[in-house]
Amino acid sequence: MGETCMSVAKIIEITASSTKGFEDAVSQGIARAHETVKGIKGAWVAEQKVVVNDGQVTEYRVTLKVSFILGGDS
Repeated sequence: MGETCMSVAKIIEITASSTKGFEDAVSQGIARAHETVKGIKGAWVAEQKVVVNDGQVTEYRVTLKVSFILGGDS
């Protein structure tokens, strides 16, 4: 029988924020996670929130589920 190649992935949850918008919050969150987590393969937005002061949106926050491959050089 031939060998079976198998990968194992892990999912972590992170929260990121931006004063510019949701897309910027996502980009900053992934960039920061990449500094310490190797093998990131994808992410999805689990939640979006805003901070409001005096009737104005002042901060955009996202909760991300980030998936990455365990071990190896993926």
